[in-house]
Amino acid sequence: MPMKRRTLVKSLLTLGALGAAGGAWAGYNIWSNEYTFTQQQLQSALERKFPLRLRYAEVFNVDLKTPQLSLNAPQNRVITLVHVSVLSPLLLAAPLNGNITLSSRLKYDKVTRAIRLDSPSVDTIDFNSVPTQYREQLKQIGAMVAEQVLKDYPIYTFTADELRLNGQTFEPGEITVQADGIAVQINES
Repeated sequence: MPMKRRTLVKSLLTLGALGAAGGAWAGYNIWSNEYTFTQQQLQSALERKFPLRLRYAEVFNVDLKTPQLSLNAPQNRVITLVHVSVLSPLLLAAPLNGNITLSSRLKYDKVTRAIRLDSPSVDTIDFNSVPTQYREQLKQIGAMVAEQVLKDYPIYTFTADELRLNGQTFEPGEITVQADGIAVQINES
């Protein structure tokens, strides 16, 4: 192993040990040159955003809670199922309860050093026994949730130290959704 590579490997192993001691939750793999995040780590990051209350069209209170994250590796997307409760004086006395499923790509934002949800879209809106006249409003509420809640939401922010080693700066590259987590390729900048 050439001296430069040996020094890099030794430094990365030291950095990995320091990260583990400091409670970092991203795992760096020196052999594949990528950071990996488990599905549970991503779930925990998403849960920090909830519960949440939004107001829509000044007449709808929209409560969002219990997000459930899953991964769609073939389409390279993150899926989020969110429980939604909609209450309005225009609706029945009881709130409408259901679920909205959204999917997002992932992107890296160089300015903030964050991996963010990108281009969220509504896949399904499932409200049991909702009268037909409310379906269009629910679709609009689903689009609002995607735009206001999940668009550009950071699921992980790298520290400057995680992207620097021996005076060399590294930059996250391709982000790949896998069956059990995501992998972020790290490139020299």
